Amino acid sequence: MTTNLWILVVGTVAGLCTTFAFVPQVIKIWKQGGRDLSYGMLALYLIGAILWFIYGVLLHAQAVIITNFATAIVIAFATAMKAWTARRDNLRAPLQVTERH
Repeated sequence: MTTNLWILVVGTVAGLCTTFAFVPQVIKIWKQGGRDLSYGMLALYLIGAILWFIYGVLLHAQAVIITNFATAIVIAFATAMKAWTARRDNLRAPLQVTERH
């Protein structure tokens, strides 16, 4: 394997590890809601991933491009799920109060 190929493989694997490390959080949001995550943190994480993506495009760094594109998708999905579960939980709350009476 050439040095450039090793660089690409290591960069891609490292990026995928950090990207998919957030997947368990997405699953937790689906099951329990996203109350513990702040929109500010998600927004900063998404902005960072987008900026890294742009950086990768400017440098023609395939590993940076691929992994940060994937990260941006995961974070955008997590943010949408947080908003959806918050709305879902807010709609359920009045029903639960009424059922108790």
